[in-house]
Amino acid sequence: CAVKAAHVLSEIAKNEEMKKPCIEADLVLTLIPLLKSRDQEMLLHAGRAIGRICYDNRGLQEELVKVGVIPLLVQILTDYAESESLVHVALLALYNLADLDSAKEALSMTKVAEQLVKQLRRAESHERLEIVFEVLQALAENDTLKVRLVEAGVPEVLSEILLRLQGSSQAEDTCIVKAASDLIVSLLLGELKVAKNNAKAIVLILARHENSQGKDSLNSEFASFISIIVFLTSLTCLILPLSSDGNCLRMFQLGVIHQLLDLLEKQVQSRDTSVQQAALSALQNLAIPVVSKVQMLEEGVAERVEALLRSESPPVQFKLLGTLRMLADGQADAAEILGQDPLLLNRLVQWCSVSDHSGICGEANRLLASILHHNRSQEVVKAIQAAQGVKHLVSMTTSEHTAMQNEALNALAIASAIDLETLEESFKESQLVQSLHKLLRDDNTSPEVKYNSMGLLCRLLNSGDLRQEIEEDKIKDTLEQLCSHSNASVVKEATTTLQVLGGET
Repeated sequence: CAVKAAHVLSEIAKNEEMKKPCIEADLVLTLIPLLKSRDQEMLLHAGRAIGRICYDNRGLQEELVKVGVIPLLVQILTDYAESESLVHVALLALYNLADLDSAKEALSMTKVAEQLVKQLRRAESHERLEIVFEVLQALAENDTLKVRLVEAGVPEVLSEILLRLQGSSQAEDTCIVKAASDLIVSLLLGELKVAKNNAKAIVLILARHENSQGKDSLNSEFASFISIIVFLTSLTCLILPLSSDGNCLRMFQLGVIHQLLDLLEKQVQSRDTSVQQAALSALQNLAIPVVSKVQMLEEGVAERVEALLRSESPPVQFKLLGTLRMLADGQADAAEILGQDPLLLNRLVQWCSVSDHSGICGEANRLLASILHHNRSQEVVKAIQAAQGVKHLVSMTTSEHTAMQNEALNALAIASAIDLETLEESFKESQLVQSLHKLLRDDNTSPEVKYNSMGLLCRLLNSGDLRQEIEEDKIKDTLEQLCSHSNASVVKEATTTLQVLGGET
């Protein structure tokens, strides 16, 4: 009798006009206990009736969560995972409730993640996949649930689906591939506390693709997805010890670096630059750890990245410059390779003058400074001088960004220590001494910039002509004033510079 009554209510609730009487009669709260039944037919009709009555009624949905419907729905998924009709009812209910914060909180105390993984593996129809995706996408907005979903293996199962469908030309499959890709990105991208848990999952995804297809088989459709995943992996590497699960090393073992470079070389002339940007972001972040830099250099990454310079896309150019700068950071060998490539230097000098792309201009200057800073070779100094790059670094000392000012000052100081004679003429033509004096006089100049300016001045005093310019510009007076500066480091450096100027040291 109860089963028949539940069936009748589920049919009545199909009619929009009958929903109100059902609500007024408190039938929803009467139906909730029926979800504990062991009778599958009862569960089916009660679930449908509740879903239809509460559809698009936020107040009732909140009430459902309060009276404990969430654990009951998850229990149905758990106990009747093989029943297509009951699973469908439970998933629809979760889909309708998942946007509620209260529902997410309740779900975080269940094993819903494991059940959704089970349903992803079982799903054969596009319709079933789509509803599971919708539930997952809603739950991924909650950090706690996001971690649970990753730990349960959702990204790996999604990657299996992608591998199964890649290459299909059917519109329905294309929609599933797009939705699965978006969902993986949603799950693996987020706050650092969430991303911490994701390195292992991402490496497993890449390993699965590697085992399935081989190192040289990235097709154009799947390549975009893989490049995004690698980018997320590189972000994870920033916040994990390199030894943690061997994730960073595993990336190299999987051949990810050269897969990305292969992809970049194929895509360099493409109008759609999203794949190129994602791949370069991955390389840039993977180049941060010292261990990675060494391995990337040994594998010829610098040379291959340089070959991409023919790209005319500003976003790609920006990422390209950032990648090369990360490779040069702290690596004399990389700086020497980059600093003796005439094609690269000429392109850098060209970009240093690009006024309509300030980001590219700034990044080009920063790469030039980085090459000089980390270089130890006279040949590199001569090459940058020949490419007319020195004047841009002198201009960089007056940048509105303090960090860039310091990068330029330090780079010029190191280059001057290596080969001042080569640079002397360019320094005079670009009025470096006068620029430094202006920085020292300006009250708005940061203490660190003043300090580094004086460090560079000490190097310039080794040149007779530049020493004469320094004396004629009466920098000594400014240095004496800086001896009473509020910053102790500035005072100390001003004293030292005066001693060098006076020939005492």
